[in-house]
Amino acid sequence: MIALKTEKLKVGYGKKVVVDSVDISGFRGQVLCLLGPNGAGKSTILRTLSGLLDPIDGVVYVNQEKLPDKKKKDLAKELSVVLTTKFSAGMMKVYDVVSMGRYPYTSRLGKLTSHDHQLIQEALITVNADYLATRNFEELSDGEKQKVMVARALVQEPEVMILDEPTSHLDIRHQLELIDILKNLSKEKNITVILSLHEIDLALKSCEKVLLVRDNHIVGYGAPEDMVNEETISQLYGIKNAGYNNLLGSIEIENSGEPSVFVVAGNGTGIPIYRLLSKHNIGAMTGIIHENDVDYEVARTMGLTIKSEFAFEAIDDVNYLGAKKMIDRIHTVIDSGFPVRKMNEKNLDLIRYAISKGKKVISFRQKDEICKYFGDKQILECHESCDFLKHLDTEEMPTVKLGNIL
Repeated sequence: MIALKTEKLKVGYGKKVVVDSVDISGFRGQVLCLLGPNGAGKSTILRTLSGLLDPIDGVVYVNQEKLPDKKKKDLAKELSVVLTTKFSAGMMKVYDVVSMGRYPYTSRLGKLTSHDHQLIQEALITVNADYLATRNFEELSDGEKQKVMVARALVQEPEVMILDEPTSHLDIRHQLELIDILKNLSKEKNITVILSLHEIDLALKSCEKVLLVRDNHIVGYGAPEDMVNEETISQLYGIKNAGYNNLLGSIEIENSGEPSVFVVAGNGTGIPIYRLLSKHNIGAMTGIIHENDVDYEVARTMGLTIKSEFAFEAIDDVNYLGAKKMIDRIHTVIDSGFPVRKMNEKNLDLIRYAISKGKKVISFRQKDEICKYFGDKQILECHESCDFLKHLDTEEMPTVKLGNIL
């Protein structure tokens, strides 16, 4: 069932249109998320959906009735709002702040019934904030305050809950907790939750629908699995010098330096090394990595030059020879400490080749494992980033133009 719907909606201020062609349907029990850069018009859309701004054109329906036709007190029983505006509670206790959400149901004197008190207590328990009931609201952390504001919205017994950037200024624990609370509310209370987020990964993993807003236009609307990919996110936010990985849901900083090291990696062991190199503007190549390896996904997103192998295939001679040519052109080889199995054991031969050619080899393996695979050869053992950077001695490392070495 659709709890909130818009048709040909234009939102803005006065006669100035900020976003047009907003056509969405908020279904009961679903979470709809607005994604887009700052200034795109997300907050303007949410304020219009909640009735705080009049639409320039088009219609907002709440339970099939036009929003302007509803009395404010009746609307407050169907729709609740949590905005980014700081709520000034003075010396009010948390319990009193939450009880304000019962206003649409109280008499003129605002007296709370036993039923009201029961709902307030249940709302505080639902958002994991019952232990805060007797605390002064202003003494709370940002994460605690946000949970209390959600509780206040919840006691209105809404069918639609609208939240503008509810995770802003929250640490990762409180972000995850709040998103989990909202997801549970949508399912257990059959509420339509409409919110804006900046955390792309949280949005894609928790919302049934996304509305993509950029440059004052709607550029996409639908299930995130259908609407969002790496190109979409890069264009939506105008990302430069970084990349978004759709499979991992992560942003990686681009490594654009000319390669001066070769990282022999696999099974996720290369990722911290890639990031450390990129952080210090050290260009890198990597291999031989299977295409279903998480190292491959991160290296690809960072723009590293990769020598790869098909998934579930043993490393073939062509790729092995190609990787040797890459090593011939650089000064340092890094052994990430990858686990060794039949399909990737030729990567050990790559490191042995580098040793035979007099390359500087840095290994993240334990000493006994280094001896097992490479004997007593000259290898720099490394276990901490500071030692790693010292071993690199970047002033000695010439960079190379890739040309046709691949």
